[in-house]
Amino acid sequence: MSSGAPKIQARVTEVTAVNELIKTFRFVPRDGGPVPPFSGGSHIVVEMNDNGTRRLNPYSLMSDPSDTTGYAISVRRDDCGRGGSLYMHNHVEPGMEMTISYPVNLFPEDTRARKHLLLAGGIGITPFIAQMAQMDERNAHFELHYAVASRKLGQFGDELKRSYENRVHLYYDDENIRMDIPALLRGQPLGTHVYVCGPKGMIAYVHDMADKAGWPKGAVHSEEFLAPPVGEAFTVELAKSEKTIRVGATQSLLEAIEAAGVDAPYLCRGGACGQCECDVVVADGDIEHNDHWLTPEQRASQKKIMPCVSRFAGERLVLDL
Repeated sequence: MSSGAPKIQARVTEVTAVNELIKTFRFVPRDGGPVPPFSGGSHIVVEMNDNGTRRLNPYSLMSDPSDTTGYAISVRRDDCGRGGSLYMHNHVEPGMEMTISYPVNLFPEDTRARKHLLLAGGIGITPFIAQMAQMDERNAHFELHYAVASRKLGQFGDELKRSYENRVHLYYDDENIRMDIPALLRGQPLGTHVYVCGPKGMIAYVHDMADKAGWPKGAVHSEEFLAPPVGEAFTVELAKSEKTIRVGATQSLLEAIEAAGVDAPYLCRGGACGQCECDVVVADGDIEHNDHWLTPEQRASQKKIMPCVSRFAGERLVLDL
């Protein structure tokens, strides 16, 4: 995908406050037709014009994949972020027209699995809502373990418990009801696949515990979209395009490249997929790697950068774009 890829001109039909931090948004095509099909685990990219700054943020689809009338996403407000979630919470309302991407799935269920163990933390529940609807429809064997800060922030868990009953297990940090990940990983039948989505530390812990317990690499699946961090503004040269651009403090390098009229590839815009990986020609300074795609060796070489989430501090940065 790139900024020149086909897009959907959509209308916001519903904005629902789930709790004090989360709102759910529903999009339908402006032409009244069906939305392109998707599978559980897919995401879309939502475009925003935030006071002249163009933002493109990825959000997991949480609607039922069998529903072709529209898409639903949920957005957790981040008061200290770059502004995308605040824009969605403060400016987006029913009737508003927005541009969204076609769905992309970087977190699909593996249908070869005999059982699906779903581990979610916080807003990481959203891709599992669509996956569970899909699994339930075909009578797949699954169970969800969902950790959230408190009951007042756990409405999604309440809804899922009503729908799937004993296949859903809920945990609340403020009540010290904790998910025992090592025990869950030890107690699964042969052929189980585990899926984790949530905070970075939770994802890393599940991978570490699964590795220590001898789980096959191909049976452990995760998804984490990293929000591009804020930082000091910096300048970058694009060698092929013969352009020098300025990356603002709350702007990602990828956004600055696109704003300069250069068509750069992307899929997730969150440091997970590797699609926007770019060669570095000159790095007279330090690349601030924020992705979880490049290897430690690639990061140390200063020859690669993921412009969707990474930044730079130094005298000169030249990219092969």
